[in-house]
Amino acid sequence: MSTVLKQAVVAVPFVGMMALVFVLNRDGEVAGGRLDPAEALRRYGFYLTESAAAAGIDFRHENPTLDPKLAHIMPVVAGMGAAVSVVDFDADGKLDLYVVTGKEGGRNRLYRNRGDGTFEDVAGAMGVADVNRPGTGVSMGAIWADYDNDGFPDLFVYKWGKPELFHNRQGKGFDRVTDTAGLPAWVNANAACWLDYDRDGRLDLFVAGYWRDGLDLWHLPTTEVMPDSFEHAKNGGRKYLLRNKGDGTFEDVTGGVGITSTRWTLAVAAADLCGTGYPDIVMANDYGVPELYANKGGKRFEEVGYKTGIGVAPKSGMNASFGDVLNQGKLGIYISNITEPGNLIQYNFLWVPIGTKDGLPQYHDRAGSMNVARGGWSWGAKFGDLNNDGRLDLYLTNGYISADKDKSYWFDYGKIAGGLGQLIRDAKNWPPIGNQSLSGYQQKCVWMNKGGDFTDVALGVGVTDTYDGRAVSMGDLFNRGVLDVAVATQNGPLLLYKNTVAPGRDWVQFELVGGARPGREKDWSNRSAVGAQVKLTWRQGPAGQLQEQLQVVTAGDGYASQNMLRLHFGLGQEARIEKAIIKWPSGRTQTIEAPTAGVLHRVEETGP
Repeated sequence: MSTVLKQAVVAVPFVGMMALVFVLNRDGEVAGGRLDPAEALRRYGFYLTESAAAAGIDFRHENPTLDPKLAHIMPVVAGMGAAVSVVDFDADGKLDLYVVTGKEGGRNRLYRNRGDGTFEDVAGAMGVADVNRPGTGVSMGAIWADYDNDGFPDLFVYKWGKPELFHNRQGKGFDRVTDTAGLPAWVNANAACWLDYDRDGRLDLFVAGYWRDGLDLWHLPTTEVMPDSFEHAKNGGRKYLLRNKGDGTFEDVTGGVGITSTRWTLAVAAADLCGTGYPDIVMANDYGVPELYANKGGKRFEEVGYKTGIGVAPKSGMNASFGDVLNQGKLGIYISNITEPGNLIQYNFLWVPIGTKDGLPQYHDRAGSMNVARGGWSWGAKFGDLNNDGRLDLYLTNGYISADKDKSYWFDYGKIAGGLGQLIRDAKNWPPIGNQSLSGYQQKCVWMNKGGDFTDVALGVGVTDTYDGRAVSMGDLFNRGVLDVAVATQNGPLLLYKNTVAPGRDWVQFELVGGARPGREKDWSNRSAVGAQVKLTWRQGPAGQLQEQLQVVTAGDGYASQNMLRLHFGLGQEARIEKAIIKWPSGRTQTIEAPTAGVLHRVEETGP
């Protein structure tokens, strides 16, 4: 059932680190609370080295320039973009990176992995660079999956403007199929994901609008375009569930399945949370409560957030990602918000499942008790076992507008936030921001999972940047059995944190391949295996302590990001894997007994 593709080592020597000189105290600390790499490895088991330039990556994001009517608050309204996704677009076994810019006429980048530790931009040659043509809007994010089951992931770019779809031509280039695919003409979207909502073996698209539908942000008829409430706004963009018809086209079925939200959505994620076998949809909403749309057998959806506990507190949702943080075989949900001491204290959510009621999962917010509530002006966040100890850690990026360090927009922001709906809705009433900062220059958070709570080790493990972060993506970019981290920053560079893990820690990865093929979709899983779940059980350490962890294949989650489609499990030391149980989107269950640690297993869906 499993095939060993590549043997990989657990740790690698530092590249270029020996030339650095550190001034240490007795505990190995560097000035500013930082640790030298050797001490970080001893204490935490991993160290992250920012390596974008060394890897040949020189991308820098730029903001759009919208209608002049918004000039006085342009940094506020135009600061939403910057996205990164991890994909193996040419199926060569090496993970590549796709990153978008928000500048009109700016070119997106597709960084192909050369396999020698460096990347080269091939977006122009592949036909996926020129996506921000004037008059068509600008890119906000990109997600990848094989919508026609031909073995190669295709690219969907969501925009403030005309969404774009590119069909992958066997890794040799991309054909733009936007105009024939049946996509909406214009969506001001900040989030999207692939999912097979009806389990017909073909991947569908969910696209979430932020600004209201059809609004051309470069030619505004009025300045009354802002949210009508800072807590209960429902005048945002509509949502689109686009059903894959199997002939290269999609049809809008949103209204027919009961998805009616017009909240200001910034992030979406899909997984089977209700245990029905069908993917449910979580939305993190700005100016309101999160929403959970329960999938009722692939026929309709019901918004049940208020019934499960996650839809009770209106905040500024910007991230939605899944993680089995307690190794209990159940997915938690992390939604980021805003916390600025002295101005706005919202705290982030970590919804941990605590049972079921009336067939629905029940969640309890554990962000405070597990020390992951305070993340500043929080944007993208992802779970991943960064030190291969068998527990999922959490990487969060933050910061909104970094301008003049001595000037703050918070006082003016507070005045408008406390206003009535009509006052808030009209952009002309918002105070000019000028060169003021708004939660700028923030230190990022890397929370290490200690088994019951988390501790922030960002500075200690080398994450020192204070750019205005947006998207976080994880993947084993150098095929070493460790998770590296790519971070997209607003009006800033693409960061690549190369991971080094302490020796002696085991791991295992799974690349799942669904059984669907062109013309053979019925009763099979989509070929990208989006929605598949793997529950791994293993014994760890000399005492053989039993461990269990659940992971799910997603194609678009967090904020404006996508992780690799492979699933990576850290195992800790002296690990002995007992079994991996795969629950395919088709409904099949497949068990792999005692899969070998330290390798990537490619698993294809078996027949009935």
